[in-house]
Amino acid sequence: MKYIFVTGGVVSSLGKGLTAAALGALLELRGLRIKLQKFDPYLNVDPGTMNPFQHGEVYVLGDGAETDLDLGHYERFTNCKLTRFNNLTSGQIYESVIRKERQGKYLGKTVQVIPHVTDEIKERLRIAGDPDTDVVITEIGGTTGDIEGLPFLEAMRQFALEIGRENVAFIHITLIPYLSSAGELKTKPSQQSVAKLREIGIQPDVLVCRTEHPIDQEIRSKLSLYCNVPVRSVIEEMDVEHSIYELPLLLHAEKLDSIIVKKLQLDAPENSMDPWKSVVRCLKFPENKVTIGVVGKYIELQDAYKSVYESLTHGGIANDCGVIIKRIDAEKIEREEDPASVLGHLNGILVPGGFGGRGTEGKILATQFARENGIPFFGLCLGMQIAVIEFARNVLKLSKANSTEIDPQTPDPVIDLMEEQKGIADKGASMRLGSQPCNIVKGTNSRQAYGVSQVFERHRHRFEFNNHYQESFEKNGLKVSGVNPDRNLVEIVEVVDHPWFVAVQFHPEFQSKPNLAHPLFAHFVKASIEFKR
Repeated sequence: MKYIFVTGGVVSSLGKGLTAAALGALLELRGLRIKLQKFDPYLNVDPGTMNPFQHGEVYVLGDGAETDLDLGHYERFTNCKLTRFNNLTSGQIYESVIRKERQGKYLGKTVQVIPHVTDEIKERLRIAGDPDTDVVITEIGGTTGDIEGLPFLEAMRQFALEIGRENVAFIHITLIPYLSSAGELKTKPSQQSVAKLREIGIQPDVLVCRTEHPIDQEIRSKLSLYCNVPVRSVIEEMDVEHSIYELPLLLHAEKLDSIIVKKLQLDAPENSMDPWKSVVRCLKFPENKVTIGVVGKYIELQDAYKSVYESLTHGGIANDCGVIIKRIDAEKIEREEDPASVLGHLNGILVPGGFGGRGTEGKILATQFARENGIPFFGLCLGMQIAVIEFARNVLKLSKANSTEIDPQTPDPVIDLMEEQKGIADKGASMRLGSQPCNIVKGTNSRQAYGVSQVFERHRHRFEFNNHYQESFEKNGLKVSGVNPDRNLVEIVEVVDHPWFVAVQFHPEFQSKPNLAHPLFAHFVKASIEFKR
């Protein structure tokens, strides 16, 4: 098995995850079987308890693991099926090491970073792959030089020695800043970053240069000389013009996949790039355009709803349609006298997931506006609960209906805490998580979208639709169109006399790809096109 390690230097947020995912896509096109994983230096056991403002969205895998958002890029760009073993944090490592020490498994030895912590990291490298994997791509979070990342880099160095340097490729992603006052691109930060790696004992095989301006041959030669990397392995990675899905084409043009295949001595001939060319064509020259509003509480941070935004783009590709996403702060709607001033220009409205009561009333107003004006509406997780609360208040006339998460004293808890969640003290990894079945009712928009009677979707929540109110809802036009067959939990609701009003308790955005849009997102965008017409 071959291993690729992706590190980053100079600054954070360089796009290591996207680069790793795009490289994975290129290697898959060559017929290789790959796995991707992310090692994060933070001490949280997982990102499940971290604020989206600080960390971005929490991406949920099929087995229920709450992971870093980069694993979303891995699954969107490739055919990987990832599990909790594909995301490792320092918190998990130290938790495991301390547990073993308490159990006496180190036979009385002094427990140290080397070898015990590094051995734990290397063990996770070994179990990441399987007999059906040709290449494992591992992204190391953080920035080279950060003190918390040193154990990971040391483990990489040891691992390369143990399995043979011919079986390992190190890719270092760095920033080439442009100083406008001098009119120059500067290579010194990259030189210093590579020097840090070489001090540890790691020599990069490839240097991927993030830049806003093209790097000429002189810059490439300079980086090659001072970073000890062949000129042909100095890769330009400029900001993409339209979409992140241009990245595989960009890196292929720079011959990154060919360099890696040669370095690792893989038998993997080039293949057609037509699948990615087709995706990019739809993004650059769409036949239609629609404007969809995403009404949320974490709108300021792009990464908080990353998978939602990407899935809307995928739905557009499936319909040869450009999707203009308007990010709308739910609290702004609360401050407006007329919601139409904020929402009136939209062709579709989506309310995503979230936690807590802030912005709830704004989301309810947006949902009511969509329902009463026939605008296609899509609710995800909390968005489904918001749809239920809005319908209860304005159609069933239960004026104080609410979720017990928002108002524990509500007289009409149309959304309530799951019974097994009551009394839980620990917040991390204790929600209803992961892939679970949903039976779809015939004759509904959901059934038309999916085309099958049962699907499996990923969950992340504690509160559920209160089944005591189901009969009243259905009599008044809010149909339950999807149910968990094992626990009789409501998964999907639809407004009957509406062109397209679907709200789901799960997170369909975690199973959408650019070349295979999630059915609900594809149909939501299609409904938005029809509404615009």
